[in-house]
Order: sequence, then structure tokens, then C-alpha cells
Amino acid sequence: MTSPPGVIRPALLADTVVLVSGGSQGVGAGVVRAAVREGAQVAFTGRRPDVGKALEAELPGTHFIEADVAQTDSALASVAETISHFGRVDALVNSAGLTSRGTLLDTTEELFDQHIAVNLRGPFFTMQAAVKDMRERAVPGSIVNIISTSELGGQPYLAPYVAAKAGLAGLTRNAAHAHRWDRIRINGLDIGWTQTEGEDLTQRAFHDAGDDWQERAGSTLPMGKLGQVDEIADFVVFLLSDRSGVVTGSIVDWDQNVFGGLD
Repeated sequence: MTSPPGVIRPALLADTVVLVSGGSQGVGAGVVRAAVREGAQVAFTGRRPDVGKALEAELPGTHFIEADVAQTDSALASVAETISHFGRVDALVNSAGLTSRGTLLDTTEELFDQHIAVNLRGPFFTMQAAVKDMRERAVPGSIVNIISTSELGGQPYLAPYVAAKAGLAGLTRNAAHAHRWDRIRINGLDIGWTQTEGEDLTQRAFHDAGDDWQERAGSTLPMGKLGQVDEIADFVVFLLSDRSGVVTGSIVDWDQNVFGGLD
């Protein structure tokens, strides 16, 4: 987010402590960078300490927490460590995600449980702990859940992913309604096909993609490119900030497909 020449815009997240799950790479890392730029102190989680520590060293004012949100104790502990390190948690972004493939017919119980653990249960208990801190301090808060346009139906090979993300969309609305009088705003972002390191690995592993897959994919899309991490991160920061006003319980489609539109 930029201001016109000569105009100084106040930082959107000044004096705000933000926790980003899955913040060591991809969309999560983009949110960490954008939140720091907008004045926040940021704790972020990840499973790879080498990657997390490198980002922490790059961005003063951040704190890396090694955590696996698929483990409930680890998800809860990430909030506790954020509070221990920064004194509180004012905002939360649930960005950790699993996108491994599976259809209704070939998904194993193990794969299904993995998706539920990472894409639904982890956000549930991270939100639980963060909301408890906000309520105990009787202060407003803000949460953004990174969901997916696939929660609206998705591809046949994403059956367990769709099930979990649809659950997260429902949870987002439920929690927003439950805590609106606490002035804790909870929104979700249904992102579409996005250019990330993880998506590159997924395309190569599951779809035999070559080095030019991003350019080829972009040529098939209305805007000529995949979704961009920095653009998504800017919007997440806006939703976290007071500038998004009273908005809560909204699931915003961030994509170049118009759902419900037909040719």
C-alpha cells in the first residue's frame, strides 16, 4: 500500500502484536513482511527452523516460533509464546495450510485426517487461544483466516482439502458471530490460484509441471498472471487493521474467476 507523493500515511498496524501461523514461507511470509512494514510486532510459526530463523533475522521486530499447527498442543503453545514474548496478541492470521491431493475415491483416512488437522483443527485452536487472551484483556481484536476459493466446490482431486477449507469458512462465520460483542472481528480470504514456493512444488510433484508452468498458467487466466503474494498480504493487513472498519464474518473472494458466472 502506497501513498501519493508528499503524503505520509499512518502505519496501519502501529502498536499491534500479530501472530501469523505458517508465516515462514508463501502467503504467510508475505503477511509477515507486510505487517512489519505497517508497524506491527510479529510472531510467526513454521515447521522449518532454518527458514524461520532466516526470516526472523531479515525482519527486526519479528519472533519465530517453531510449531506444527497439526498438533493441538503446538498450536496453543504458539499463542502462549507470542504472549510471553510480546505481552499480548492483538491480531491473528491463520495461514498454515496443506494442499496434498486426493479424490473422494482414493483419499485415505490418514490423508483426510492430515487435512483436517492442518487446515481446520489448527486454526480452530489457535483462534481459541487468541480470542481468550483478547477477551481476558477486554480489548478489540482482529483475525483473518486464509481459506481458498476451493471451499466453494473445488477440483475433484482436492476432496479432503475442500472439506477442511469449507469447514474453516463455516468456523470463520460462527466465531465472528459469537464474538462480535467482544469487538473481535473475524474474516476470511478465499484466495485462488497463487504463485508461491509451495504451489511450485505442488505443480511439479502432482502435475508434472515444467519450469515454464507459471507463464503457461498465467496465459490461461483473465488477468494474465496467478495471484501474487504481496497483493494478498496487503489486503490481509487491511482486514487486520482498523481501516477495515466494522467488517466481520465476511469471506472475501480473492480471485479472477467470478463464482456463479457462466459463459
